[in-house]
Amino acid sequence: MADFTTSTHRKRWILNPNDLTRRYQTANQRAVDALQKYGATRVEVQSDGSLTYPGAGGDGENGWKGSLPEHLSIEEELLVRRFYENKIQQVCAAFRLPNKIQATAIMYFKRFYQQWSVMEHDPKNIMLTCIYLACKVEESHVSAEELGKGIQQDPQVVLKNEMIVLQGLEFELIVYTPYRSMEGFIYDLEQPFVQRMGTAGLQALQGLRTAAGFIVDKMMLTDAPLLYPPGQLALAALRIANQEEPKVDLDGYLQDLPEHKRLQHSCVELMAKLDAIQLLVKESKQPLEAEVRHIDRKLKYCRNPSLQDEAKGKRERKTKKGDRKRPPSDVAMANGVHEPLDLNVAHSAKRRQSEGDVMI
Repeated sequence: MADFTTSTHRKRWILNPNDLTRRYQTANQRAVDALQKYGATRVEVQSDGSLTYPGAGGDGENGWKGSLPEHLSIEEELLVRRFYENKIQQVCAAFRLPNKIQATAIMYFKRFYQQWSVMEHDPKNIMLTCIYLACKVEESHVSAEELGKGIQQDPQVVLKNEMIVLQGLEFELIVYTPYRSMEGFIYDLEQPFVQRMGTAGLQALQGLRTAAGFIVDKMMLTDAPLLYPPGQLALAALRIANQEEPKVDLDGYLQDLPEHKRLQHSCVELMAKLDAIQLLVKESKQPLEAEVRHIDRKLKYCRNPSLQDEAKGKRERKTKKGDRKRPPSDVAMANGVHEPLDLNVAHSAKRRQSEGDVMI
């Protein structure tokens, strides 16, 4: 059975805050350097791992003619990433996928954008590919066709980016999620708690599990999963949920936990880590769509202009075929070029799948 202590998740993807910040800065600076040199930051990864910059070779001093588009700051990139992480949760909910798939897809997305900037790879396309890969890895396969049809997107976009995402993840696909750890702690609490309180104890634990699950959902939209192991995230979620509506003597359980589980950390050290996670959750906020739309207007000029022409051509072809324009929704990707993700279609697609209609 896989062990977190010897996993690549623990060895390579749990970072300290300085290392995480440095990775974001490096990716952003590489994109800015490419923008200054070539005028377009989108890169293509060749089969040998080398990078090419489409559109390079203009008449200007650095191979680009005309004024340079404004690049995104690190803070603006963060807002874009948070926006699409939230969309991952919405798409997974629409397809009624298990929590572990949602969490795995978000972790893939987070890991990928430690290596790359959103100015280099379109986060909307990467988001969809991360969901597709998470379904594969977690053995709840949804085909690219089913995923694309369910949210009215081209499935070829998902397949085209699959190898790019795998390379960005360095083919390290095993993810340990807080949801599984949380179930382990609930089970640990269950026997002594139920012995004292009977059926009322079971109901209290069920309420704690539900509340903590919502906290973990919120936690996944912060940097906490990149800074702390899943067990600590699960404990922090249980602690926050129990503070909001006390159901069990969780403080007593946490006091005994280091000795009971033979943890490397003392109780004081463990509490300090849980406090830090709680602070990240408390300070987190989801970007408004209006904010992301403003940033995205800048972002579309930081990528290869030919992408915009291609998307425009697709729209015009659809219009000629008499397709009705869908109204915008809160699920729309914040780019004026991008079309909205229709999650109502995803619900119906998942129903068809469950009824055995299509499962490729």
